[in-house]
Amino acid sequence: MSLHDVDNVLEELAGLPSFHHPTVSPDGSTVAVYYDGSGRNELHFIDTETGESEQVTDGEVPRNARWYLKWGTDEEVFFHMDEGGNEQNDIHVADRDGNVEPVVEQEGQNSLQAVSDDGRVLYFGSSRDGQMNIYRHDRDAGETTKLTEYERAAGGATLSPDGDRVAFSTNESDDYDNQDVYVMDADGSNPRNLEIGEDGAEASPSDFSPDGSKLLVSDNTEDLGRPGVYDFETGETTWYGADDAEESPVCFLDDGERFLAHRTRDAAVVPVVYDLSGGSRELDLPEGVAAFSGTGKTQIDDDRLLVTNTTPSTRSSLLAYDLADDSTETLLAADYGPFSPDDFADAEYFTFDSDGVPETRQAAVEHEPYEELEIGGLLYDSGERPSPLIVNPHGGPRAADYRNFDLYTQFLVSRGFSVLKVNYRGSTGRGREFVETLYDDWGGAEQGDVATGAEHVLAEHDYLDADRVVVFGGSYGGYSAYWQTVQYPDLYAAGIAWIGLTDLEEMFETTMPHFRTELMEKNLGTPEENPDLYRERSPIEYAENLACPLLMVHGVNDRRVPVSQARMYDEKLQELGYEKGEDGDYEYVELGEEGHASSDIDQKIRLFRVLDDFLARRVGTTVGAPADD
Repeated sequence: MSLHDVDNVLEELAGLPSFHHPTVSPDGSTVAVYYDGSGRNELHFIDTETGESEQVTDGEVPRNARWYLKWGTDEEVFFHMDEGGNEQNDIHVADRDGNVEPVVEQEGQNSLQAVSDDGRVLYFGSSRDGQMNIYRHDRDAGETTKLTEYERAAGGATLSPDGDRVAFSTNESDDYDNQDVYVMDADGSNPRNLEIGEDGAEASPSDFSPDGSKLLVSDNTEDLGRPGVYDFETGETTWYGADDAEESPVCFLDDGERFLAHRTRDAAVVPVVYDLSGGSRELDLPEGVAAFSGTGKTQIDDDRLLVTNTTPSTRSSLLAYDLADDSTETLLAADYGPFSPDDFADAEYFTFDSDGVPETRQAAVEHEPYEELEIGGLLYDSGERPSPLIVNPHGGPRAADYRNFDLYTQFLVSRGFSVLKVNYRGSTGRGREFVETLYDDWGGAEQGDVATGAEHVLAEHDYLDADRVVVFGGSYGGYSAYWQTVQYPDLYAAGIAWIGLTDLEEMFETTMPHFRTELMEKNLGTPEENPDLYRERSPIEYAENLACPLLMVHGVNDRRVPVSQARMYDEKLQELGYEKGEDGDYEYVELGEEGHASSDIDQKIRLFRVLDDFLARRVGTTVGAPADD
């Protein structure tokens, strides 16, 4: 069956059941996971021996499964609860009988990071008093205590096995790009910097060894991210990692002699098991994105590990991987509904050279060529001949597109659009230097990389229709969509900006405090320090360059990128004489009960309908027979 032959393909795709945040109980007997097979996100328990699944909640957890789960004891799972997707989370707990109660209720965004073995003491990050700092909550006493008071965000709290120490990360250096690993007593006293890595690099804690004598850490002093093991007795760190791939640590195994990590290369991710003696092995799984799962325990028993696996055309499956013989057992299979993997488009990974300045005219800011870099991209062929093209820059910007199944991409492909994803300079997976090329240059070379990527695939593939190129992105990808349409107006036939940034100074003033310092200030400085940069790289300054139909979409409860970003752009376009509406120059849709995107099925269907309607009217989504080649 072809994807195009399914009735109501939009609803069928958006309604495919998905799981999120699987994590293993302390005794290894149960996986807690969010799953929306009922049509709504709910907490489920999966028996790791039998694979039997049980729905635990009935509407008591968030509709949007953005935030993760964490076990306390074997009987309780903690989760985050916000209001309408605003991410101002409180912390709740559910037991095995489905009883749910709040544990931490206070202002700000509260993010659970560690739980004591008896489940009675919680360590979490909170922006209650402004900046994100670390707090301790004693359930028996009903008391919450603030443990840290840093100007920069503190987080990543990791509890030692004896419950006496907490490792975390923050920055007190004069180098704003720096991040260090600290350890403090469980009551917040005696914090000390472990001085891992050079000043200006970023180090983070991941996990204490089972006996508490070592700490698994990450660091990017040598450019590529690498895992390391810090020895508390000697104060020395032993480093691991491949010379040609970015790696990030996950956790120790129960024997204390091995740890887990993820290795990223060419937009693919593979799980790795390291021996402390130095040997390593990659798990034998299909190339795509395979990852150890869980925000706590990943190990089921002596040999089995919880792993998720996906490729561009296969949806995520939840597996128990046996290290003894490299076999896998499926704990939660991907549900394809009326489709099959053959119905979905695979991704072609390719590279191209970019100096950050495309051949296309620069209408907003004239840049001289930057350093030429090799940029990676993913192209999904819709099979249409000719095929319109959607350029889909990722969010973050400290993120990347990988070889995993992406529902939004497959939806667009089902409507006849080929899709291009570009891992522009500043993306993750290529090391610290590649990330830092974006600092002080938002709206510069990285946007040139995106446009150059579009020019490259148009030149390489004559089936792509150069007259029907659309840019679509969310979050920083939404910023990219706004910027692409005002900087390179000759390239695009339409643009879709979803939860995107338009005015960088306003964003600095209205986003959450830890986004203000760790995103805006770290990347661009402050508006006071760099007023010209903030104005020059704000799409709203060049709104008069808009020359194609534009769709703006924004959730009203967004606290990362407040809805004021879209409203200001809406007002600016009207001031400039642009007409709003389905027959006008641009369209604007606000999504109620939604924040910074959503995994909820009904809300995905709503967004898909908005996108599909706009593309059908403005670009054309007629789907014909697949090409023979």
